[in-house]
Amino acid sequence: MKLTILGGGGFRTPFIWQALIRDQGEPRVDELALYDTSQSRMDTMVNIMRVQAQGFDHKPGIRTYTELEPALSGADFIFAAIREGGLQARCCDEHVALDLGLLGQETTGPGGLAYAMRTVPVMLRMARMAARVCPDAYFLNFTNPAGIITEALQSVLGDRVVGICDTPSGLGRRIAAALGHDPEDVSMDYVGLNHLGWMRRVLVGDHDLLPELLADEEKLSGLEEAKVFDPDWLRQLGMIPNEYLFYYYCDRDAVRRILESPMTRGDFLLKTQTRFYKQAATAGNEADRIWTDALQERGASYMAEALGGVQGAPTSNRKEEFDPAHLGYAGVALGVMNAISRHERRVMILNVRNRGTIAGLPDDAVVEVPSLVDSHGIHPLNVGEQPTMDQIGLMQQVRQSERHAVRAGIEGSPHEALLAFALHPLVQSVPLARKLLAGYRREIPEMNAIFEK
Repeated sequence: MKLTILGGGGFRTPFIWQALIRDQGEPRVDELALYDTSQSRMDTMVNIMRVQAQGFDHKPGIRTYTELEPALSGADFIFAAIREGGLQARCCDEHVALDLGLLGQETTGPGGLAYAMRTVPVMLRMARMAARVCPDAYFLNFTNPAGIITEALQSVLGDRVVGICDTPSGLGRRIAAALGHDPEDVSMDYVGLNHLGWMRRVLVGDHDLLPELLADEEKLSGLEEAKVFDPDWLRQLGMIPNEYLFYYYCDRDAVRRILESPMTRGDFLLKTQTRFYKQAATAGNEADRIWTDALQERGASYMAEALGGVQGAPTSNRKEEFDPAHLGYAGVALGVMNAISRHERRVMILNVRNRGTIAGLPDDAVVEVPSLVDSHGIHPLNVGEQPTMDQIGLMQQVRQSERHAVRAGIEGSPHEALLAFALHPLVQSVPLARKLLAGYRREIPEMNAIFEK
């Protein structure tokens, strides 16, 4: 099989590679195509992957491309993880909002909307090329904001597109481990949008583990989400929210903490990623060690503002990020690919078309819910009890804002962009929305370009 990675020079490509070289099933990937606008970044990744593959007998062949058509031609599966505008634009996503006293974050709030608007046209160009040169391929989207981008891609590729995020499955693994259960033995009742969802039950058979966890102060306090929020709030909810809901439940605190930090997450990543690529480019066999060190540094200050820390200072220890048994979103994506290609049946939490799964959202809205993956594709499962009114209301408001963002990107419409910003619950101000739009157009060339077609 041929797997194409769009954004193949990205920092996380070795995660996918580690999963591929450990895979013993059939059929397996025998051709890996990396596509990126930067040949030097791909060369760095290929060198790291060469070191990682030492001692493994069955390795896919690797080819690199800076032209899209040959990279996609004949692909069976496509993984996409691009960052339009690079980390420089991410920094602007954050700072333009923060300068107005609003949340500055990669995927949530105004920064996520700006990121989506400039990314949608690029991803649609890739989708149209895929429809022409590999029409039967499945397109697995990692590009953030995953829910918005996946919904835009489905306008071209339909149900052959699925959005990938490892946050819900990682939460389920942590809950199972906290109570001494094998994560492979649990099923998860999770409902929401990407980066906006709730783990309502974690089941072993018919037994729900969540009440036991919520009642055990010691075990609950060890859960990262209890540090992000607090144990009492989790007990009040009676469920575990996705960690990104911190930015909604604690919006003012999040903004204050980020403003008090010496740098934003984007600033930190721009600094450390620039250093990494410079060092790794000439490091030879040491490049893999440099990558691992950079990965640990990156993971240690993930969501620092939610954990009482600042960017650049260790605040967490996400061991599963470095464990080849999980490999984050790469593990989720490989699970989807293998279930489809090997006629397996797996239930996974994915970003898929709603199709009536969540009442109150359009059928074509992308939601993040447990889904059955098999040789016929990806199918959302019945969520049982519908979400509560506050959950539905928040999802409706956010999804409507995000739909305006998609239209802004497709149509190059400042009107749609203004609606997206003004209607988002973390903005809710027409004057601020106008300032956001003007600021993003001024600071990010890729953003301004979509409105000057």
